[in-house]
Amino acid sequence: MERAWLSLLLPLLLVADHRCAAEVFTNSFLVALKGRPDAELARRVAARNGFDCLGPLLGSGNQFHFVQRALPHARSKRSAAHTRRLVVDPQVEWAAQQTGFKRVKRGYKPLRVENLVRDMRPQRDPADPYFQFQWYLKNTGQNGGKAKLDLNVEAAWAQGVTGKNVTTAIMDDGVDYMHPDLKHNYNARASYDFSSNDPYPYPRYTDDWFNSHGTRCAGEVAAARDNGVCGVGVAYDSKIAGIRMLDQPYMTDLIEANSMGHEPSLIDIYSASWGPTDDGKTVDGPRNATMRAIVRGVNEGRNGLGNIYVWASGDGGEEDDCNCDGYAASMWTVSINSAINDGQNAHYDESCSSTLASTFSNGAKDPNTGVATTDLYGKCTTTHSGTSAAAPEAAGVFALALEANPQLTWRDVQHLTVLTSKRNSLFDAKGRFHWTMNGVGLEFNHLFGFGVLDAGAMVALARQWKSVPARYHCEAGTVADVQEIPPNRSVLLKIATNACQGQDTQVNYLEHVQAVITLNATRRGDVELFLTSPMGTRSMILSRRVNDDDHRDGFTKWPFMTTHTWGEYPQGTWLLEISFNSQSSQSGFIKEWTLMLHGTRDPPYNDLPVSDPHSKLAIVKKAHEERSKL
Repeated sequence: MERAWLSLLLPLLLVADHRCAAEVFTNSFLVALKGRPDAELARRVAARNGFDCLGPLLGSGNQFHFVQRALPHARSKRSAAHTRRLVVDPQVEWAAQQTGFKRVKRGYKPLRVENLVRDMRPQRDPADPYFQFQWYLKNTGQNGGKAKLDLNVEAAWAQGVTGKNVTTAIMDDGVDYMHPDLKHNYNARASYDFSSNDPYPYPRYTDDWFNSHGTRCAGEVAAARDNGVCGVGVAYDSKIAGIRMLDQPYMTDLIEANSMGHEPSLIDIYSASWGPTDDGKTVDGPRNATMRAIVRGVNEGRNGLGNIYVWASGDGGEEDDCNCDGYAASMWTVSINSAINDGQNAHYDESCSSTLASTFSNGAKDPNTGVATTDLYGKCTTTHSGTSAAAPEAAGVFALALEANPQLTWRDVQHLTVLTSKRNSLFDAKGRFHWTMNGVGLEFNHLFGFGVLDAGAMVALARQWKSVPARYHCEAGTVADVQEIPPNRSVLLKIATNACQGQDTQVNYLEHVQAVITLNATRRGDVELFLTSPMGTRSMILSRRVNDDDHRDGFTKWPFMTTHTWGEYPQGTWLLEISFNSQSSQSGFIKEWTLMLHGTRDPPYNDLPVSDPHSKLAIVKKAHEERSKL
């Protein structure tokens, strides 16, 4: 259970890839063996290195075709680790990973959600006047956007799923529950005002409409359809609750805890578009009571299935790192980043390894073309933006998934997010972060997580979903020797682990991984941290933050989290790299590193049928099946 882990918690550089963008590396290797080998020797060499031998290269006496099943069929980066494993074998002369190139069947069309679901009923567009501006729901290229770069909600609606019987709480500055686009979808029983301690979370009036934030977020989730007002919500038949909790001079642990634990049996999803100050120097997160409320929510909410907490990853831009935000970086929340309508990241997007997926914020060519939604006093707006706008879109998608399958647990929702989010056309505008495959074939990006949410695909998979096995927490090892961090080279720390094999907490298939770290430095913002898994996946768990000049506090048992190793096998050696990225000389000390592995003992997708052999589900399931044979 999560509360057991809570009791413990409370007392390599990403280099720009200069290869041709079209170059692809397959999971096939051409391997030359020494001497005059026969097929049986080739099979033994392949097996002891974790490969399958498919036979000799025709016309060659010593070259064989090896396949690494744990790798995807195609990836953008060469697997140096697998090549190295082969070339150090005493009977291997050389090995080369094979590049791939496109060959397309004439007349073949890629599989679509419509091909996987029998009861698709395409609908007409909503008649709401602002729907034409809601490019994040249906991107036709309007306002300089890229056509079809959207949440694919129409494919979910066409399956008859619109969010019925699901309630999302907007934890914010209040909700205008009298708005004509919201009033019929408002759940008064699940609402409360913790700023004023009454059951009426209406926004406090200001001349500058400062308290419009929550109302705008609410409309993204559940604005009504075809009523002639504003636009339409992602889950337009779902309910929204207002939890007013931001509008007071100072936040308290009590207000936060009460807000996140309010009516957990009536509320399915909590959406939060806020967090610590996005100034690039703050390291902060939930206090004790709030943390316990969240853990209680995932353990007991929704009658034991667990509440879903959706969090905006932060608007601090490239000068901040959302792993320093303890809300967004929590493994109990779903951290959502944003993209703009042509696929780039927004200038305010933070990057970090804890981001799970992305949705959308504002337009590219016209910054005033943001997210179209409801506004205060019955008005509408087209200028809502930021990761504040992204998180409620994700909440709406999750509401669709929960209608499709009300038995989904909070972890099921995260697994569905990983398996159905898509790279689509998302890219880093500055070329810093590229799409990378992890050890079981899942593609991720340091900015966008596992990609943009796909409502149609998530609903389709949710309908046939079987809940994932029980989750365990393995304390995999600790390095407690104080070591100096020199100014001009990296410190490399290793933890070799069997992932608690043979114990009650054994983990064989990863979900979240945490590096709980204590360190200090003459300038904390110049510290960079990288965590590499036994399968070779390298996560930047802390990037340089130019505004953070702390020289006293450092990090004390701070749980840096990565989702990038999702589905991987944790047994083996983990590597932590600590270095300074600075123009001036800095120094510091790494005092402690504890590796925490969270995941399942049993393979998570065994009971799921594979409809699309090219889907993420098929790729990961195949990797897990191959692993189980070793």
